[in-house]
Amino acid sequence: MIERWDVIVIGHPSRNPYWGEDPNRRVRTPVCTCTLVTGEGFRLLVDPSFSDREKMAHALHRRSGRRADEIDLVFVTHPHGDHTAGLECFPEATWCAGKPTARRLNAAGRYARPIRDAADVLPDEFDLVPTPGHTPEHHSLRFDCEGISVVIAGDATITRDFCRNERSSFGENTEEERRSVRGMVEMADALVPGHDNWCAVNWK
Repeated sequence: MIERWDVIVIGHPSRNPYWGEDPNRRVRTPVCTCTLVTGEGFRLLVDPSFSDREKMAHALHRRSGRRADEIDLVFVTHPHGDHTAGLECFPEATWCAGKPTARRLNAAGRYARPIRDAADVLPDEFDLVPTPGHTPEHHSLRFDCEGISVVIAGDATITRDFCRNERSSFGENTEEERRSVRGMVEMADALVPGHDNWCAVNWK
């Protein structure tokens, strides 16, 4: 049973046209949103934001009271560096991703140990949801907690405004991305975008 979920790091995009910024020019270094899901027998961290161990550990402890060595699983939604940045901050956890992402990261040979196929290691409480568009291999996570359906979207949609307007999140395939957004909105009561705070899906 999933007991709670907490946003550990509220991310921000590299540029945001909803703030009047040029969508074709980066104006800041992006930071992804990182979420901790706690349940009976597991603590799962999604998209660790910071490569600096002290900074990542501080963010985790500040928002959850947990130490890095208490994390059992780390899931990454897709292979982009801002979402995999903090993997090595959790050497005692199992690292996992959707199978295509795991294959791509392992083939790159960047990490000292393999990223596992999430289908083999995720607790039964989670649904691994293919959400292609931002990247072909993108996967999001869905689960139920306290009577609501929660989707951790990663960059399948990067902010609430992007999601509500079905705007491309600087992705590789705009049409696939829009289909993924529609699917997530249909199944979610609450959504955690890849570079924003969580939001209620109250416009569907």
